[in-house]
Amino acid sequence: MDLKDILLDYRNNKKSLDEVIDSLSLFSIEHIENQVAQLDVNRSHRKLVPEIVLATHKKPRDLLLIVNRILQKKGYVLVSKINPSFIKKLGDYFDKMGYIVDNGRNSTSLLIYKDESSLPRIREGKVGIICAGTSDIGIAEEARLATRVMGCSSYVSYDVGIAGIHRLIGPLKEMTLEKVDAIVAIAGMEGALPVVVTSLVNVPVIGVPTSIGYGFGGNGVGALASMLQTCSFGLSIVNIDNGIGGGIFASMIANK
Repeated sequence: MDLKDILLDYRNNKKSLDEVIDSLSLFSIEHIENQVAQLDVNRSHRKLVPEIVLATHKKPRDLLLIVNRILQKKGYVLVSKINPSFIKKLGDYFDKMGYIVDNGRNSTSLLIYKDESSLPRIREGKVGIICAGTSDIGIAEEARLATRVMGCSSYVSYDVGIAGIHRLIGPLKEMTLEKVDAIVAIAGMEGALPVVVTSLVNVPVIGVPTSIGYGFGGNGVGALASMLQTCSFGLSIVNIDNGIGGGIFASMIANK
């Protein structure tokens, strides 16, 4: 369907205003100079999920061009998997420009925004976020930042892995009392935490295996395989170190 058809459908009362806005978002492409990028700046209107910038392998100049353009159009942007050697420089750059920068704990992702009013409004969706060990916190913080740009409230508890499983009971009780709609459970090593959580709660659990681990099944392979092999129903798994994906998926569930 082209632009003319969309407008004709609206004039003839075949489409509502919201449906027209969703359809027009398909035509909202921002072209960055020299074919650096084509930004889907109104993806949030169509999918209720904003465009998120993956910084991996992007040159600093190209990354700055992309981030600045999205900030001009949207007022906020989430940038993930930034090279550790560049993340402080990037944060300082936007801090000096007057933006608020949330880089989370031990995270290689940044949420950059003009002010609170520029972020998506908080809806009723609630997401619990837990991780097994201190080494997994960076990925858990990715999930937290992702839930924020989805307009969800998040409840976090870190370092509650099965090596000391009694640590898990309190956080799960709190999340149950808060009536979270979904839980993101992050774990490396053998990746058992999401499986255990799934067996104890009645909401969907999104397992995020991390690359924390060594030896046979290292770099997250063992954790991913363990989660995929679970016999505990209600667990869905994203890719290794994909905290953003886990947070977005949980938020889509919560926002329904």
